Amino acid sequence: MRADISREMVRLQAEYYGKGPTKAKTYIVDDLVVVVLEESFTRAEKTLASRGEREAIQHIRRRFQQQMAESFTSVVEQATGRKVRVFLSDTDIDRDVSVETFLLADERTDMTGFEED
Repeated sequence: MRADISREMVRLQAEYYGKGPTKAKTYIVDDLVVVVLEESFTRAEKTLASRGEREAIQHIRRRFQQQMAESFTSVVEQATGRKVRVFLSDTDIDRDVSVETFLLADERTDMTGFEED
């Protein structure tokens, strides 16, 4: 389950950013799912960071996470079989580390559409 979540989060970022993280690890504890993604910045973002444009990167990353929230949440719901109640995201620009945090709800998701034939 953890490997599936990590793999899909990397795939989504690679698909939409053009570059995925080189390291990803998912932690699951009770109702909490945390995905740590490292080395995910694009060349353009690295250039901006080196020129002191950290706010611009934070803004772009936050907007991206807002737009991708449904896709990221779907990955976690499909893997865990539970609804996501809360999704939070943050990035440390100096260390090129992003953390995607999901708080699961009590009810299970309807997995009918996800089952393989």
